[in-house]
Amino acid sequence: MEKLRAVMFFYIDGFKNMSNLSKKLWLIIIAKIVIIFVVIKLFLMPNFLATHFKTNQERQNYMLQQLTTIPDAKQHTQKEKNND
Repeated sequence: MEKLRAVMFFYIDGFKNMSNLSKKLWLIIIAKIVIIFVVIKLFLMPNFLATHFKTNQERQNYMLQQLTTIPDAKQHTQKEKNND
């Protein structure tokens, strides 16, 4: 716990001693990262489970099936042949 506190104070002290320009640049970097993640989440990652299933039980069953079943090798190779 003491090491964590020392590391935390190291970074806090470092940010306090930065110039105004450095603080503004870090603020711009953080703002850009937040905006990028918000845009990606909203527009590029739709909530698949919420749009395809009505109840939590249906979502749970789908996820269980996706995580526990092994894809059939024949179907996988058939899809690859069809794509060629």
